[in-house]
Amino acid sequence: METELQDLPAVDLPSADLPQAVLEIAPNFTIPDPMSAPALKWGIIGTGGIAAAFAEQVPAYSTGNIVAVGSRNLTSARAFAQRFSIDQAFGSYQELVACPDVEAVYVATPHVFHHEHALLAVRAGKPVLVEKPFTLNRREAEEVFMEARVHGVFAMEAMWMRFLPHQLVLRETLRQGVLGDIVHIQADHGQLLDGIARLEDPHLGGGALLDLGVYPLSFIQSLLGEPGMVDAVGMVNPNGVDDSDAVTLTYPGALAVATCSMRARSATAASVHCRRGRIELRDDFYRPSRINVVYEADFAGDTTPAQSWSWDGHVPGGLQYEAAEVARCVNAGLSQSDVMPWDDTLGVMEIMDTVRSQLGLRYPGE
Repeated sequence: METELQDLPAVDLPSADLPQAVLEIAPNFTIPDPMSAPALKWGIIGTGGIAAAFAEQVPAYSTGNIVAVGSRNLTSARAFAQRFSIDQAFGSYQELVACPDVEAVYVATPHVFHHEHALLAVRAGKPVLVEKPFTLNRREAEEVFMEARVHGVFAMEAMWMRFLPHQLVLRETLRQGVLGDIVHIQADHGQLLDGIARLEDPHLGGGALLDLGVYPLSFIQSLLGEPGMVDAVGMVNPNGVDDSDAVTLTYPGALAVATCSMRARSATAASVHCRRGRIELRDDFYRPSRINVVYEADFAGDTTPAQSWSWDGHVPGGLQYEAAEVARCVNAGLSQSDVMPWDDTLGVMEIMDTVRSQLGLRYPGE
């Protein structure tokens, strides 16, 4: 579950002109417009901060519509429905997934409940978008995907970062190969989150890794895939959850480092270093942001000045891009997205399982 998205600024849409450096090599490259996606009627499980961001952004910036919300408390559901002009409010999640008007379900409850609530949706035959982290561990994620396959419904982790314009431009730039092979990636996500009770509670999947570390790990995984080795160090507090973590991922010919902390606000920056240049995301790499690309000299000793370009990928909201992807996939009869496939979610979950094992962290009931 997210903690800070409700503070996203509403800023101007990026220019319709994509980077010329990208279009010269990939003239057919486009960023899918959420307003062109098929309409989809959503039901939301949960009434917290990320649920509120979804309820606000999806109808405002895409063709999606929120038609129902469910909570364990009917009063809470009704207050949420009134706040966002949602027609139906339910005092149980079972009623929400059974509602015939709901065409897809967004799970926005705390981490520890993702597995249970995702299963409710898929067993009711409803496509489901599950907030990150998808579940507490790989075993739970595998069960959700297995049930989705059995029931023939779509399922996806709500890793909104992967669908944002600047991330699409970054991946296309790397795919073109003009920067050469990736040698090193750094990604960091630190937030000052003192006083948030669920983050201090291992029974609720607390700690920095699942809430914050999942972003840099998913970013790295989207570019390099599954690592050959995972090495982690971290600081575990007396509550039995991790305050800060540093994870080194080793690949053939490449090294990546992901760091996270819930005790200090960092620059939340990321950089991808290649043989012939680098890509920099200097601020909040996981949110809509600017991408900076630098082409270095071709060989050691070359005095040719480095060339560079940047592109402003800021957009209002951001959650509409993942919602639009769900709508397109559901309309096409797909069970998973090419942008955020099941194997990628399972791969990141396995990395986090390994990190927790190395730190001696285990959630109750695992």
